[in-house]
Amino acid sequence: MGHPIRCAALRRRTGAGIAALFLTACGAGTGAGAAPVPSAAPAPPPSASASASPPGPGDAGRLDPRITEIMRKPAYRHAQWGLLETGPGGGPVRHAMFPGQFFIPGSTAKLFSVSGTWRTLGTDHRFVTPVYAVGERSAGTLTGDLDLVAQGDLTLGGRTRPDGTVAYTDLDHTYANDFPGATLTPENPLAGIDDLARQVRASGITRVDGDVVVDSRLFAVDPALDPAPTPLIVNDNLIDLLTAPGDRPGADARLDWRPRVAPYRVTSTVKTVAAGQPTQITVTADATGTRIRLSGTIAAGARPLLRTSPIADPAAFGRTALIEALGRAGVEVRAPATGADPVGRLPRDYRGRPRVAAYTSPPYEQYAKLILKVSHNLGANLGICLMAVTAGSGQCADGFPVLASFLDRAGVDRAQVELMDGRGGNPADRATPAALVQMLAYWQRGPDARRFREALPILGVDGLLAGNCRACPARGKVFAKTGAAVGGDLLNDRLAVGAITIAGYLDRGGGRFDLFYAGVNGASTPTTDPSGVLSIADDLALVAAYLQEAPPPRS
Repeated sequence: MGHPIRCAALRRRTGAGIAALFLTACGAGTGAGAAPVPSAAPAPPPSASASASPPGPGDAGRLDPRITEIMRKPAYRHAQWGLLETGPGGGPVRHAMFPGQFFIPGSTAKLFSVSGTWRTLGTDHRFVTPVYAVGERSAGTLTGDLDLVAQGDLTLGGRTRPDGTVAYTDLDHTYANDFPGATLTPENPLAGIDDLARQVRASGITRVDGDVVVDSRLFAVDPALDPAPTPLIVNDNLIDLLTAPGDRPGADARLDWRPRVAPYRVTSTVKTVAAGQPTQITVTADATGTRIRLSGTIAAGARPLLRTSPIADPAAFGRTALIEALGRAGVEVRAPATGADPVGRLPRDYRGRPRVAAYTSPPYEQYAKLILKVSHNLGANLGICLMAVTAGSGQCADGFPVLASFLDRAGVDRAQVELMDGRGGNPADRATPAALVQMLAYWQRGPDARRFREALPILGVDGLLAGNCRACPARGKVFAKTGAAVGGDLLNDRLAVGAITIAGYLDRGGGRFDLFYAGVNGASTPTTDPSGVLSIADDLALVAAYLQEAPPPRS
């Protein structure tokens, strides 16, 4: 059975009109060699023959009987399946079911937004976040301000490994409040901030008789994007809260949290209960977001449980983090460390101002890999804002015309894509199987084909497909982005599965990679138990596995 998802959180999101996104790899992986879950009173299956394929445009071809068995399950009685498999480059078509029909894409929409950002910025683009000395220097004293100019760096060193790659876990901390099992990378989330502070000290500054200011004028925060990107991002704009059981039932649970920056304070009343008892932890925060409290229980012997709380004001947080880092580096700042970011002190520009520090990120390719592997929603939405910046705009919405121009050049029929964000979480988002396959085909025609393919989750290996199909022949041979959109059905006391989708590449051997999309819209679960959603997600992973395992077509 898959990990439970908190239905209360799901219903809150549904009530707010926001598509709840679910991870497709949280459920226990089912081997492709295992028998499908039996269904009671199954609906008639789609035929495996082209002549009797499900109604609608396209030709299903001779589908693996295991796929048709999945499609006839009761959960899909009133649902619509879409399927498209082609040879390399988008043809010839092997299987097609409604390839030109709009489907809710879920996070497969990230294939469009990440591709656009990747190509607009460039594979090797690096974000350089500078700190300028604005004022007069005398010996080691700066009479004036240090201005950190935010550049939209997604991690600011907080995930960078010693070899320069970006670290991720299969279940990212950004999903911790909805999914047990989320884990942290070992890297210091303040690493970039600390590096900037050390550089300031190395420049000769030991005292700042002024203030520290975060310049966030790169782009305006757009509330239409959820989560809303900010020019300065530290630790994904989250406080990580890790609770572990105490030594015995009745003991206080152990708490660790990061990044520790004033004025944030975290307290916990979580108690350890007997092994096997429920683990239920609630996180609350005051109106400022800086006073965080955990309550509830954790079972003895349980694994540490991760939760997060949002950083309410990323610019103010980053300012304080830098002032504290400067103190650790030996630079005294006379201004109070906490408080609002004093943006009124910012200069019009930095011409003639000395740059005293700069943090350089890994190449964007590494950020694209992070976004695609873990379905990083903030990073995908950030790409829209960064594309706007390349067009000379500080309004994130102006990134969509940049994305549109890219899709035109890439050979994607833009009329078959509808997007209101970069993550695939807006209820208006739509895409056809054909458009997604066109996006995948684009990458096969260029020098970064392998880089893009390997940036996707790999079935049974990593990312959101790590838990699926770990002992099946297709393991390691499906490279695909997953997606989901799920909401509550209060009328029938169940979950409405707007979409579970998967799209990517099938390794056929010999350097040949077929393209595919599989998705189902309009499914439902028998009850409000979220394990039903994970079962549907597992089905989609199995469909991908069965497509890969099918004998290659005769040439």
